[in-house]
Amino acid sequence: MSQVREIRVDYVARIEGQAEVLIKVVGGRVEEAKLAVFEPPRFFESFMIGRRCGEAHEIASRICGICHVPHQVAALEAVEDGLGIEVDDQTRALRKLLNYANHISSHALSVYFLSVPDYFGKPDIISMASEHPDLVRNAIRLKKVGDDITERFGGRAIHPVTLVVNGFTRIPTKADLEWAKMELLAMKGFAMEGVDFVADLDIPDFERRCEHIALSQEDQYAINEGRLISTEGLDISPREYRAHIEETHTDYSWTKRSIVRGRDSFLVGPLARVNLNFDKLSDDAKEAAKRVGFKPPVFNPFMAVLARAIELINAIDDSVSIIENLRIEKGPVIEESFEVKAGDGFAIVEAPRGILYHSYSFDSKGMIKKADVVTPTAHNSRNIERDLEALAPELREISPEEAILKCEMLVRAYDPCISCSVHLVEVG
Repeated sequence: MSQVREIRVDYVARIEGQAEVLIKVVGGRVEEAKLAVFEPPRFFESFMIGRRCGEAHEIASRICGICHVPHQVAALEAVEDGLGIEVDDQTRALRKLLNYANHISSHALSVYFLSVPDYFGKPDIISMASEHPDLVRNAIRLKKVGDDITERFGGRAIHPVTLVVNGFTRIPTKADLEWAKMELLAMKGFAMEGVDFVADLDIPDFERRCEHIALSQEDQYAINEGRLISTEGLDISPREYRAHIEETHTDYSWTKRSIVRGRDSFLVGPLARVNLNFDKLSDDAKEAAKRVGFKPPVFNPFMAVLARAIELINAIDDSVSIIENLRIEKGPVIEESFEVKAGDGFAIVEAPRGILYHSYSFDSKGMIKKADVVTPTAHNSRNIERDLEALAPELREISPEEAILKCEMLVRAYDPCISCSVHLVEVG
C-alpha cells in the first residue's frame, strides 16, 4: 500500500484574513496542495454598480484596512483614465508619497510582526520584546512613521480622505513636508540594519522558477504608474491587462486564481518588483542588497522577506527625494468638480503585496456600469499552491510540526491579504 501523508494547517496564523493549507502526498506523489480561503466573499465590485465614478476611490478604499491607499490611487487613476483627465506632476508626487507611506507601514508589519517571529521560534513579536527590545521598539516606530505620514497628508491614517479625482482637497504645507522628511530620515538607519538582520535569518533554501510580474518605468521605481512587465517577456499597458491575464474559480476557495493566458500562475509583490526593477532602486537600497548577496533574479519565494527589507530603504530614500524636489504650485481641488462623460478606465498600481488592477465603465452621467478589481492575493493565490506542490516532497523528512511551520512560513512570505481577494462580480 502506498504511504499517505497529509499536512493540514487549519488556520494560517499571522496573515490578514482566514485560510487553510491542505497537502496530500501519496507514495511520494503530491496529489493535492491547496490554499483554501474560507473567508466569505464581500461583493465590493457589485457595491459600486450605480454609484458615481467620483465615489469609486472611497468605496474601493474599504476593500482593505491595510492596502487602502493603493486601492484609492488605483481607483482614481482608472476613473481619470476613463474621463480623459491628465493629472499634474504635483498630484502624481503626492500620491506616490502616500503609497510609499503605505508600503512602509505594511512592510514593517509583514517583516517584523508577521515573518520574523518564525525565525526565533516565537508566536508573535510581543514575545520577542524582552530579548530584543530595540528591534521591537524600532519596528513599531517604523510602522508608525508610515501611518503618521498617511494621516498627516491623507487626513486619516486608515481610509484617507484628501485624495480625489484630479488632485487633493488639502495640500500639505512646507512644515508638513519637512516633518515627514525628518521622520523618514530618523528611521533610515534601522531600515539599513534591517537588510543585514533579515539576511542573517535562516531563510529556507528553496527555489522554484516561475513568472514574476511587476510595474516598471524607465526613469523611476514604479509603484503608481507604468507598464506591466515580467521575467517571461510580458510588456503591456493597463488597458491590455485582460487580454493577457485571466481568472479562474475553484470549488474549495473564495479567492479567484490568476494565470497568464496560455501560460501558468505567476508571482507579484516585493520579490518580483526588486527582481524586475533592481536598477531603479535607490543607491543605498542597491548597495545593501549587494552587500548581503541578493543577485536578481531570485526565485526563492521565502526571500520576499528580504526583498521587503530592501524596499523599505528604497521607500524612505525615494520619499525623501520626492519631498526635496516637490514644488507646490497647485491648490486644493473641490471634490467631484470634474466634467463627467461616458468612458472606460484602467489602472494598475503596486500595493505592498503586488500589482492591483482596477477598471471601471461608466455612462454619460458618470454612473458606474461595471467594475473589475483584481488584488495582489488573487494574483498570487495559484502561485502559492504551485510553491506548496514543489515544497511538499521536502516535507516528508521532517516532523509534522516542522512541516506545518514551513508551510505557514511560505504563505506568510507572500503576506497574503485575504479580505482584499474575496470578491465576486456575479453570484450564482
